[in-house]
Amino acid sequence: MKYLSLIRFPVARRTTLVSRMLLIATVVSLFATLGSAQQTYVGRYDAYVGYAYLDSPHVSLGENGVHTQVGYRVKSWLSLGFDFSDSSGSLTLTPNLLTTALQQTLGAQLVGLVQKGVIPPTYSLTVPVSSTTQTYAAGPQVSYHHFKAVTLFLRPDLGLIHEVATPKGGLDPVATAIVAQLAPSGKKIDKTVFYGFGGGVDVNLGQHFCIRVQADLVHDHLFKDLLKDSRNTVRFSIGPGIQWGKNVVQ
Repeated sequence: MKYLSLIRFPVARRTTLVSRMLLIATVVSLFATLGSAQQTYVGRYDAYVGYAYLDSPHVSLGENGVHTQVGYRVKSWLSLGFDFSDSSGSLTLTPNLLTTALQQTLGAQLVGLVQKGVIPPTYSLTVPVSSTTQTYAAGPQVSYHHFKAVTLFLRPDLGLIHEVATPKGGLDPVATAIVAQLAPSGKKIDKTVFYGFGGGVDVNLGQHFCIRVQADLVHDHLFKDLLKDSRNTVRFSIGPGIQWGKNVVQ
């Protein structure tokens, strides 16, 4: 479209921390499974808190935060639990991420500003944004306790994601005016359902304690009024876990 030729769409180039950490987790789990003795204790309850990294490549969003979980084991291999994470970071909003209608509107406005001599034809619209994301999920998890050294687990992911996006300061007058149109209150808030799957490994340090390494891949479409595409998000998490209560090994 001729209007959009006035807007540069920079491509984000950054190394994905998640992929490196997942590789490390895989190597750790492979070596740990060399111990073949089966677990003799599996507690009724478990809890976890650790570091979380949230990565949404489509919008170049990376966030650091905390991840917590609590679970109740119905069987040694089946748990029901609650999952929560809170993270914050930043992204850069560019016109190519917006809905088609918004792209057309902004393109026409920028053409008018170029014709009036307010901005040069090479003007590039970019808006740096601070973001805070919270996720809430509940559901089942299947675990495999055959190895004494590690516990492997898988789960479906279904829950709610809540995000607050706040444009950063220091924008030029044109970008400031456009942001005022898109977010009159000074920020955008949205929540929606996400779905996907996750899994990981507990590296057991004894009967009650472990180091948990896990990842989740989910799909969502936040800010439908602003962003044209849905997105995939990866959450990587690592930290200490604990289990206690009645032994449910059968």
